[in-house]
Amino acid sequence: MNTSRQVHERTRMFARVLGPFLVIVDVAAVLRVPDMRTLMSDFSANSAWPWMSGAFILIAGLVVVALHQHWHGPAAIIVSALGWLIVARAIFLLFFPDAFMSLADNMIGQTAWMIVACGVAAVIGVYLTYVGWAPEHHQPGAHATDVTRDVTPAA
Repeated sequence: MNTSRQVHERTRMFARVLGPFLVIVDVAAVLRVPDMRTLMSDFSANSAWPWMSGAFILIAGLVVVALHQHWHGPAAIIVSALGWLIVARAIFLLFFPDAFMSLADNMIGQTAWMIVACGVAAVIGVYLTYVGWAPEHHQPGAHATDVTRDVTPAA
């Protein structure tokens, strides 16, 4: 498998995970807008939650960053950018939890903007889901040179 193909497959694998995640989480957030203030205050009430969340989010972001530094094509750019955004979010949770909570609280207070932001993220998630899960259309002769035959020569 050539390097270009490997990069494409890696992008597809990350898109298969990140796409549905974005759709599910953002649709759930929009549907639960009335509960978001309570969720945020409960989350920030105990300083262990931001710390533990930041640690787990950091490892997830670092996996994306370490395994996907490809910036060619829309899906690859989105996956790589999401990896870095996930790392940044984790760092804010770990080092500046109060500033992060304040920013999140302000966003939740602006319901229309929150719904728009979640809508945009969900659309990006739908796109990544499509990229990751849609069947690929291959040209008929494309694999002819990649196939290695395990055939015993005739005597």
